[in-house]
Amino acid sequence: MAHARTAVIERKTNETDIKVRLEIGSLESSAEQTIDVNTGIGFLDHMYHALAKHSKWSLTLHCTGDLHIDDHHTAEDTAIALGMAFKKALGEPRGIRRYGHAYCPLDEALSRAVVDVSGRPYAVVDLGLKREMIGTLSCEMIPHVLQSFITAAGLTVHVDVLRGDNDHHRAESAFKALAVALREAVSRTGSNDVPSTKGVL
Repeated sequence: MAHARTAVIERKTNETDIKVRLEIGSLESSAEQTIDVNTGIGFLDHMYHALAKHSKWSLTLHCTGDLHIDDHHTAEDTAIALGMAFKKALGEPRGIRRYGHAYCPLDEALSRAVVDVSGRPYAVVDLGLKREMIGTLSCEMIPHVLQSFITAAGLTVHVDVLRGDNDHHRAESAFKALAVALREAVSRTGSNDVPSTKGVL
């Protein structure tokens, strides 16, 4: 029986107090997902919920942040903590596909995500958002959230919104595409091999 891929991260600074519990699910699992996200920023909660739902994660993420200043620290720090939890839960990347890709539409918007569980953090994120804010989340922070998560998780990821008129749709389709690509990349192959010619990732 495959081991559970879970992690708990607590990250406290002068700006944010964050608790994350993450379980990376699998396609064959019949376990029910539980998702409980509260960052104090509604649209950010919505994006994390979509990421967890379509990645097949169970996720608890709570943050108390200095939102009286602005959204930056909460958005950035929760993404870092989530990336740390993902890396810890995955552990040594043995017996996984390593690569994943997905296209996800949301009405008129279409996004593509390509993932490599490489151990070499690199993020290319092009969402093309035009609005200043979506709800109480600055649009400039949305790609930064993705970049911060990808870096902390030790992933190589390209996320591009290919088309779309509505910025809510563009952002949400990007998070969903990343989720589906991640789900594929970490899916188990049944072997115990490290998927690299180097023998290590």
